[in-house]
Amino acid sequence: MKNVRRFIIMGLFALMLAVSFTACSKNDDGNVDRNNDKDSSSDIVNIGVTDSLSSVNPLLQDGTEVVKYTTSLQFLPLVELNKDLEFVGQLAKDITTEDNKTFIIHLNEDAVWSDGEKVTSEDVVFTYLLWTSPEIGSVGMSMEKIEGTGDDGYAPQGASSISGVVALDEHRVQITTKTEMALHSFKNIFGRYILTLPEHILRDVPRENLLSYEWFNAPTVVSGPYFIKDVDLNHYVTMEANENFFLGAPKIKNLNIKVVTASQLLAGLRSSEIDLVQQTTGAILQEDYDSVRKLDNIKVYDGTPVTNQSIFFNTERVTDPRVRLAILYGIDRQTILNDLMKGQGEVVEGFFASAGPFYDENVTPIPYDPEKAVQLLSEAEADGWDKSTQLTFYVNSGDTTFVQIASYIASTLGELGLNIQVNTVDISSLLSTAGTGDFDLLAVQYTYTPVDPYTDISWLLSEGGWTRYYREEIANALHITQVTNDMDEAIRQYRIVTDYVQEEAPMISVYIISALGAVNNRLENAVPDVYGTFINVHEWEINNK
Repeated sequence: MKNVRRFIIMGLFALMLAVSFTACSKNDDGNVDRNNDKDSSSDIVNIGVTDSLSSVNPLLQDGTEVVKYTTSLQFLPLVELNKDLEFVGQLAKDITTEDNKTFIIHLNEDAVWSDGEKVTSEDVVFTYLLWTSPEIGSVGMSMEKIEGTGDDGYAPQGASSISGVVALDEHRVQITTKTEMALHSFKNIFGRYILTLPEHILRDVPRENLLSYEWFNAPTVVSGPYFIKDVDLNHYVTMEANENFFLGAPKIKNLNIKVVTASQLLAGLRSSEIDLVQQTTGAILQEDYDSVRKLDNIKVYDGTPVTNQSIFFNTERVTDPRVRLAILYGIDRQTILNDLMKGQGEVVEGFFASAGPFYDENVTPIPYDPEKAVQLLSEAEADGWDKSTQLTFYVNSGDTTFVQIASYIASTLGELGLNIQVNTVDISSLLSTAGTGDFDLLAVQYTYTPVDPYTDISWLLSEGGWTRYYREEIANALHITQVTNDMDEAIRQYRIVTDYVQEEAPMISVYIISALGAVNNRLENAVPDVYGTFINVHEWEINNK
């Protein structure tokens, strides 16, 4: 069996190395071909991403980083994480609390919209009302936690106010939650993902029209450094500088989000058709890492190792924990990391990467043990599990490296008697499938915010989350992490979560990725990392010398 696995790995290497590296550069799809017109493109910066966008409407945040960062370039978040995992102010100077239930948003008094109007508390209140409006029906971002909303996160039909969102004065907003919430969780959910919209521009638009409102494809008023000028969600977003950006007019006048395949990134970086690849929005192929590092025109950055290549089970379909554990024991994670990922990352158990503050170094990942896997499958079969059942395994087609790894996983599990069918779909379809639960296994690169693991875990490990898995012991432990200010106690409670993940396997961490970022030498002041890349985008500068 070991020799068969090694043969499969070598075959995968050969297959991955055969992928075409040729990049497209069509002038009629929003992309820039510098080889055709170097003068006209000298003031344009192209950011290469490998996932298409589901929307550029801030009310349709889908949790993907490419949508979050693209929309944030127009409409600033209240706060953002920098590369050192510290929250820094954007529209807000700070967010404070004394009791973990009442939060005060302190807006930056210098913040203005691009038309010169001040950003005020009314804009923030207006935005919260939109998120909780049943007319829009776009509840997300844990709005059910806000006082004055129902259990479904909706405010009453036609509500012009909710009790949990109050403007104290022109630059302070008070948000009250139904239960305690750690400040870092509040900042991550409501500070980073709720993007404030201009009340004076959108207040007269019927709420039910806002989700499909064309204005968002080319907004006339923004708070961020860039305006969107043109959008093709599958190919590009073209942007133009907001000269009235209150933090300073961007030095780069034209910025493009350029959607390409992972196999096109190397050629795009080499030809300077792509200027920057950020670690969570552009997946440079692992087999291309060495080639990218050798490019004379490119500087590379190893990203903070926090992105988790996760496999989620729908536990309502794969109900026997012994089957799920057999799959965990049957995946040679260390070999995958060493051979296919070239050691660029780490193997951990559950949700916690070593770079995060809640990582427990005493947790030992479950080792590869095919004999144990066979034993667990035999026990499950003796109790009625049907060994011939085909398990559907959904994978993001845009992550070509993991598509190959998924095939390897399916093959090795097939040696153990499991029938795994790999289905590759684009990221939007993958997230839709995750939401409907029409899968047995589903893999996605998931960046659990290291400073706020609660938000993702509490949802994923719930009856309404992707895993459909719930344990009262986990819910209680997670609650304690939100009311304690003792870091050691929080780590102890998160350890309870990890123990259950090891014992019942509602999800598997295949590996943590230390992804590669890259930037063209002509682009100054730009440092790609998992967090903080775009905080200073207005200070990026082109050096054509």
